[in-house]
Amino acid sequence: MAIDPYLRFDRAAWSELRAATPMTLIDSDLDGLRAIGDPLTLDEVEHTYLPLSRLLNLHVAARQALHAVTATFLRSEAPRVPYVIGIAGSVAVGKSTTARVLAALLRRWPAHPAVDLVTTDGFLLPNRELEKRGVMHRKGFPDSYDLKALVGFLGAIKAGARATAPVYSHLRYDVTDEVIVVDGPDIVIVEGVNVLQASAPSRPFVSDFFDFSIYVDAPEPVIRRWFLERFAKLRETAFQDPASYFHKYVEMPVEDALAFAQQVWEKINAVNLRENIAPTRDRASLVLEKGADHAIRGVALRRI
Repeated sequence: MAIDPYLRFDRAAWSELRAATPMTLIDSDLDGLRAIGDPLTLDEVEHTYLPLSRLLNLHVAARQALHAVTATFLRSEAPRVPYVIGIAGSVAVGKSTTARVLAALLRRWPAHPAVDLVTTDGFLLPNRELEKRGVMHRKGFPDSYDLKALVGFLGAIKAGARATAPVYSHLRYDVTDEVIVVDGPDIVIVEGVNVLQASAPSRPFVSDFFDFSIYVDAPEPVIRRWFLERFAKLRETAFQDPASYFHKYVEMPVEDALAFAQQVWEKINAVNLRENIAPTRDRASLVLEKGADHAIRGVALRRI
């Protein structure tokens, strides 16, 4: 008989693991944490994300204690090495909301840890390079990233060094000249679609640097609906900006714009999900299983 590597919890059982952890967010805090189309509520934070923040806080403390033990053995000071959390999942599944909520909760633990949030979008190759290579249509696939730079960034922060990460503009649909400086935080959250991919033989990959990893999951037809709904809302909001890369889809008939979005899903996002993202689900330390209303219905926690 195969042994399930995960402990599985329904929403009620997972919520009980909050124990006495106090709620530190209020409703107005959620305005800056929700992604477009994600109806995040305080109830959701309390019953699903608060227990997760408690688990992560315990993990961080244990890892810091381990560093202290190693320092005692080496007769040196404990190195300041960030605890790195990876968050993976499909486009439109709610990774960004999960990352922002966890960052906000972790910052408010009594120890007040410094938490940095980095998205791997900044490590996408610039559009000009994607066009030069003829892979603009594969943006978001593993081969569209500057993996050498991303691995170098993670290697630097795990060595306790100051590092910078490029910033991606969803308005321009391209990498910018801005950078995020990561300089000795307690925790770094790294969010991206393909961050849980396994490394090639004898070559480090992104997931090798994670202390804990989370996969945000939902049925593919549900994610497809969320993607199309988000596109429709962006067409009424962010795409209205003339500087937006997608402004042209505001000016075309709505039926044509939505047909384009469906094509993007079927030919790009769905393919990437099936071939590259979903296969990494079972590598996660924890899986958040979402229902059609975006609420987390179940949690799977890896046993070891």
